[in-house]
Amino acid sequence: QVQLVESGGGLVQPGGSLRLSCVASGSSFSVNDMGWYRQAPGLQRELVADITLGVITNYADFVKGRFTISRDNAKSTVYLQMNSLKPKDTAVYYCYADFIGVARGFWGHGTQVTVSS
Repeated sequence: QVQLVESGGGLVQPGGSLRLSCVASGSSFSVNDMGWYRQAPGLQRELVADITLGVITNYADFVKGRFTISRDNAKSTVYLQMNSLKPKDTAVYYCYADFIGVARGFWGHGTQVTVSS
């Protein structure tokens, strides 16, 4: 059974930093693309950043220059380094991954990030 487990969320002051991690497990297939999405109350889930198996990255405009996505293929883990956090970054952050040879993608349960003074 595929599981994506996020960690690293929490409460941080404006201007602070957090690092999110997500570990994929339970599949006999190799992890392909991985990414981070977020959903604030009353809003739709939106892409934050994603990274291909070949380490090509893509960022939403609202995080460019502040967030960095990376991955460790040996550990089936994706990271999101978030710097210069703003109150409007407050949301539940979800990890996403798909697997080579598997038709559907998978989601984690989410980790809360709250940016507030």
